[in-house]
Amino acid sequence: MAKVKTTNFKKYIKWFWGIVLGGFGFLILLFLFASWGWLGALPTFEDLENPETNLATEVISIDGKTIGKYATENRTPIHYNELPQNLVNSLVATEDERFYEHSGIDFRGTARAVLKPGSGGASTITQQLARMLFTGEKSRNKIVRVFQKVKEWVVATKLERQYTKKEIIAMYLNKYDFLNQAVGIRSAARIYFGKEPKELKLEESAMLVGMLKNSSYFNPLRREAKVKQRRNVVLKQTNRSGFITEIEKDSLQQLPLDINYTPESHNEGYATYFRGHLQKVMRKWVQSHPKPSGEEYDIFKDGLKIYVTIDSRMQQYAEEAVQEHMANLQNYFFKEQEKNKTAPFYDIEKSDINAILERGKKNSDRYKRLKIAGKPSKYINEVFKKKTKMRVFSYKGDIDTIMSPIDSIRYYKYFLRSGLLSIEPQTGHIKAWVGGVNYKHFKFDAVEQQKRQVGSTFKPFVYATAINQLKLSPCDQFPNVPYMIPKGKYGIPEDWQPKNSTEQYGGMLTLKDGLAGSVNTMSARLIDMVTPENVVRLAKAAGIESDVPANPSIALGAVDLSLLEMVSAYSTFANRGLRVSPMIITRIEDKNGTVLEEFTPETKEVLSEESAYVVLNLLEGVTQSGSGVRLRLPWKKPGYVTGHPYKFSNAIAGKTGTTQNQSDGWFMGIVPNLATGVWTGGEDRSTHFAGIAKGQGATMSLPSWALFMQKCYADKTLKISKEDFEKPDNLSININCKDAKKEGDKEEVPEEDTDF
Repeated sequence: MAKVKTTNFKKYIKWFWGIVLGGFGFLILLFLFASWGWLGALPTFEDLENPETNLATEVISIDGKTIGKYATENRTPIHYNELPQNLVNSLVATEDERFYEHSGIDFRGTARAVLKPGSGGASTITQQLARMLFTGEKSRNKIVRVFQKVKEWVVATKLERQYTKKEIIAMYLNKYDFLNQAVGIRSAARIYFGKEPKELKLEESAMLVGMLKNSSYFNPLRREAKVKQRRNVVLKQTNRSGFITEIEKDSLQQLPLDINYTPESHNEGYATYFRGHLQKVMRKWVQSHPKPSGEEYDIFKDGLKIYVTIDSRMQQYAEEAVQEHMANLQNYFFKEQEKNKTAPFYDIEKSDINAILERGKKNSDRYKRLKIAGKPSKYINEVFKKKTKMRVFSYKGDIDTIMSPIDSIRYYKYFLRSGLLSIEPQTGHIKAWVGGVNYKHFKFDAVEQQKRQVGSTFKPFVYATAINQLKLSPCDQFPNVPYMIPKGKYGIPEDWQPKNSTEQYGGMLTLKDGLAGSVNTMSARLIDMVTPENVVRLAKAAGIESDVPANPSIALGAVDLSLLEMVSAYSTFANRGLRVSPMIITRIEDKNGTVLEEFTPETKEVLSEESAYVVLNLLEGVTQSGSGVRLRLPWKKPGYVTGHPYKFSNAIAGKTGTTQNQSDGWFMGIVPNLATGVWTGGEDRSTHFAGIAKGQGATMSLPSWALFMQKCYADKTLKISKEDFEKPDNLSININCKDAKKEGDKEEVPEEDTDF
């Protein structure tokens, strides 16, 4: 009988248990090696407590709105209680259904992913956070990925021990990059929907949760249909988890994405020019205010909070006003240039035009890049003559076109520039700062960087000096005749005898009529009475920081000053003669809310309260019967731009200014609790209107002021004053001029005197 061969099962059983136990042992060793750091450095306890993240510095307005950020990553972390519950529900339902049950690792999900590939990811929210914080992006190398996964598990368990579930959700949403400069859930909510996270609707939360799968692929600005499909998957998961009903799911899935894209780059949003100036201020501040460790704060990474004086509402109204008026004014300028053979320039030779274009070329980014690359001048010149695709500015939106770079430089010379600044005189708080019509295309700031001739807007400093020193009254009269200051006096090289624009003389003029009509001979007489040195002294004390020559010609505004200096100095008149230095920051906090510095303005008495009030009374005459009368009455005059019927009836102290050849148009306007100035002109002084009709300050700048104030008055929450200027007690100077013209006597606006 044949011998039956028996199978030795013991051998296989031993092999089976050896493999199982060996596998478990290998996994245990992997975990040990990972926890010991043998598979790569792991975060320390301190790292987990304070994970390194690049936090955006926020610029927060006086009314509590975030108006901008400085960031390498546009991330502003928020707490769990600032998240809407619908967002949390959608996140858990889609990314980690058993989030509240596991301790960082979902073994059921992991087993399902291993046994049934394609059934869904095994990574929990905590693991995804671990990867984002400490272990980097997924590797494509399978072996490296296994080690990476083990490290994720180790870090995830540490995170679960160190933080609550709510903190983990908040950290995860704060860290994720939603693209388009939207790092973290707060930036994503603001950029894609223009709102804070707490305000997100369920379908909006679902879209953002859907992006967590792959924000590059599910990008709402590029693949709207795909993003909507993904959002609907999230809504389906949210329904499956019992957070919403079937009916709610079906109705929400029908809704469009309704994106309200609100980019937060430095070129966009409100107060772009102000933020550019603030950045320069902060760069200096960090040098003198180090961290406790001695290191400098990094405004792009350290999550500071800068509380500024800008009012977001007033800033919006100011930008809207400038945009609205400048678009209209630009149309007039374009039409005028159709007949100008040297457009957009006047009064210069062809060689001067070529020099302007060459200077523009050398100031361009394109030229600087080519020079850095070592390209020869001949090559660079050819590049600037070659037509290429580009996007250029227009008031109706950017235009895609084809033109040579040198032609684009000339194209931009056609555009007039403008700036507006508004200050609260009693506090020095700068409330609105508009440095130009478009920061992306016109970077130069017309508020602080630029200095231009101020024309007749300087005359109030001459009048103020005369009133403060000589106690002159608005009713005092002087002969309306040519006035000459002889050669040698005040060091002038020749006789100086300015003319009035109308060249009409005779009779007597009061001080009030002299300023209202911007009469040059009156200003010349007054500066000779008080001396140029005293006028300069008062102007400097009021806030003018630039060099002002002690020359009689400053009586007509022959000096280059910034809009910031002018509005600051005019604020002194509204604050009873007390200068309050301009402020842009109230306090700075670190990322934890610790106050690093609080700011208070400097104050200084410049002229008496009585003198300041009399100057305001004179300036009111400008808006009652002078070049600012169109603020109150509509008017028409052949060849002039028809005045808007703004119909202001409240007290307004104002002054227009126009420089020679209409290169610069100014308007300064004051109400009791707000001083606002506007400048308008070309980038080059040879770019201007041909005539005074459209080129004077009352036409170029006054409308922006009027539109801004109309918007401010319409917003009752701002409480901009419509009251009279407060009259000081025991006023000794007579301001009731019986012969002075009454409000509304003139319907025509006098031309500005511009001869220096």
